[in-house]
Amino acid sequence: MTTKTSTKKPASSQKPALPPGIPFQPPAHAVSLDPALLVRDTCNARETNPEPSAEQIASIKALGVQDAISVRPRPDGKFGVFKGWRRAQAAQEANRTAKAEGRDLQEVNAFVWEELTDQDGWTRMLSAIENMHRDPMADRDNVAALEQCLLDMPKEYLATASKALGVRRGAAAHARAAQRLDDATLRKAAGQGLDLEQMAHLEEVAKVPGAERRLLEARAKDGDSGKRGHWDQAMALLRAELAHTQKRADVLTSLKEQGVEVLRTSYSWEKDPSRPLTELITPLGNDLTAEAHRECPGHRATVDDDNEVVWHCADPGQYKHRVRPEAKEPKRKLSPEESAQRRRTIEGNRAWDAAREPRYSFITSLCRGAKIPEEARAFALRTLLELPSVYAKYAADRETVKVHGFMGKTAKESSRDCGDLLALPKAKESALLVAHVAAAYEHSMADRKCWMDLGRRRASWLLLLEQLGHTLSEVEQEAVARYRTATGNQG
Repeated sequence: MTTKTSTKKPASSQKPALPPGIPFQPPAHAVSLDPALLVRDTCNARETNPEPSAEQIASIKALGVQDAISVRPRPDGKFGVFKGWRRAQAAQEANRTAKAEGRDLQEVNAFVWEELTDQDGWTRMLSAIENMHRDPMADRDNVAALEQCLLDMPKEYLATASKALGVRRGAAAHARAAQRLDDATLRKAAGQGLDLEQMAHLEEVAKVPGAERRLLEARAKDGDSGKRGHWDQAMALLRAELAHTQKRADVLTSLKEQGVEVLRTSYSWEKDPSRPLTELITPLGNDLTAEAHRECPGHRATVDDDNEVVWHCADPGQYKHRVRPEAKEPKRKLSPEESAQRRRTIEGNRAWDAAREPRYSFITSLCRGAKIPEEARAFALRTLLELPSVYAKYAADRETVKVHGFMGKTAKESSRDCGDLLALPKAKESALLVAHVAAAYEHSMADRKCWMDLGRRRASWLLLLEQLGHTLSEVEQEAVARYRTATGNQG
């Protein structure tokens, strides 16, 4: 038997066989190129949206270009990019700002296709295939991948990974929350450009009727400024509404578990014999407490607008209770105007309470910032010199918890203890002054009905915050409206 000797070269040194009909050999290795040498190839198929996104630029600043681009040489010594032009531009932008941002200059890995120098048809086809067959991941896959990669990332690399992904602190938790949105809502949120934190916010308040619409309207008001004032105000109000609804449900559940029947709230008083226990006394003239009334067959309850239980007797006459003399005025049905005003007051009070959270957050950022704006320092100093009544009440109460909070510190057990604040660096004295005066004005606005009669002094405080960049809520806007025509924001 004759043995044939193979003439094939070892596999490691062979070039892969070309498919039929392809006249050139693709490059085997990528080379490093200076991004300054890269220009858009005339046969690059992408005509629409050829610029890199802000997210892509952030990613390449953090990690560099991970996937090699494809170029062909030009007679002028530069290289035409027909695959990866957006990545190339992002690398150019990264190098443009590298020195100012303390980063090293980057080079870009590229496949140089010498064979395509005079092959426009093939070049355009390869560029088209690059874009035509690149399907984006589903929105849910994107969110899940973000969460998992951040959870798996070693702690020492989290900062770099977050920059590369363009996400904020806490992104893994935000991604986890976003995945609880249904497919339609998640798709719409992604289409509207909501980031992970905003998606998580939407999921948090999704049970509030109209939450999605209100948040998208707030985002539209914020625009592309990068600020989130309207969004934060909308979220604060939605959280307050959600908490109110949940508390009401909890109170009603508790009453049901106690076996207490809840009266239907009605303003047709002529047909409703029930009375709150506060309007009733015993036959001997003593107060009728909830505990004393518990065994009465008419023991009932309602839940007021603040979710507090109001104990009633379903029929005081039948169960031998007396009506207090001062409560004997006949009850009447509220007029439509009175009902509307009552509802407006309830909504305004709730909105005023909700607006406090984003306002406190802004004041804290202001006081903890690198430098206090001159307008804030002057306002605080003028308050201490003029000693308006809103400050006098605060001074009498001597409460320093808010000052600690605005300075980013935790107050000690005694609210009047401020020794740790006195130990702050001299550079923080202006911030401490502003925090102190801020606490005084906020102390004076604790009453939830304050929005109905704000007064010039307190209005000037809100107008100053607005001037410094805080977005006022709707109820705050209403409260200061009549004072906007005054010259200056005098405190």
